[in-house]
Amino acid sequence: MKKFILNCVIGIIIVFVLDFAVGESLEYFYFKQTSGFQYRTTYSMEKTNEDILVFGSSRANHHYKPSVFKKKLNSSFYNTGRDGNFIFYQTAVLKSILKRYKPKLILYDFTGEFNINQTDYDRLSSLLPYYKNHSEIRNIVNLRSQYEPVKNFSRIYPYNSTIGNIAIGNININGLRTKDKNGYVPLYGEWKEPLKMRDIIKFEKTDKNKINVFKDFLSLCKENGIAVMVIVSPVYYTYDKDYSLELCEEICNEYKIPFFNFTKNQDFLESPYLFDDVSHLNDKGATLFSEKVADLVRED
Repeated sequence: MKKFILNCVIGIIIVFVLDFAVGESLEYFYFKQTSGFQYRTTYSMEKTNEDILVFGSSRANHHYKPSVFKKKLNSSFYNTGRDGNFIFYQTAVLKSILKRYKPKLILYDFTGEFNINQTDYDRLSSLLPYYKNHSEIRNIVNLRSQYEPVKNFSRIYPYNSTIGNIAIGNININGLRTKDKNGYVPLYGEWKEPLKMRDIIKFEKTDKNKINVFKDFLSLCKENGIAVMVIVSPVYYTYDKDYSLELCEEICNEYKIPFFNFTKNQDFLESPYLFDDVSHLNDKGATLFSEKVADLVRED
């Protein structure tokens, strides 16, 4: 029995040592990256100092062209958008930024839904590498599951789903990483299909966590004296109703935040060549859209 217990203790020690050693290596190489979407998250949370920031998911990442804003507004600009990451991610990134400085203006590109959707919680894994050193985001990451504080004792756990991208991010071979321009990633396709009507976009049950975290984003901006505009960027389809957009506008009105919805803007709905696909503008479309948003900022 004593030998069995000793072997168990030795085994546990070996596991902890391996977990620490491998986790330390993964952490080192993760934060050593100088390009790619993971690097852009690190830059957004730990290094941004630009006057204007845009927050959002893929539509933010591909629709807001920094060079346009810099030219029209004579202000520095960075695009913090990340594909597939919505309300939770954006508020977590904002919290980290506010620990360092206060941007002059935030553009929030609203995409997503206030419906209960487990996938949106699963995607909080993109913030796990920052859990250890960014205590301000832990309450959001912990929404992923009640066991997150325990899981994050492991040094490997935060990087479980990132190993392939870490490897690519540390190989200096042209073409393996998508190039960005101050966080903006241009698309160059051209949509050819006709405009279509989508079904009513509704939700069965409201996710109170999403509503609270979205309100938290707006409150943080107001408390820190940061001007903020909520924008819904163009899509190439029509719809009768979108309950999440209606709720978003209602919340913005409650907080007296300017809300602009471009999804029914005819300049885009009549121009399929401005789109890469039905949900994303190409670089030409992003240029036109960025000019329109910059004009709104100047008028505000």
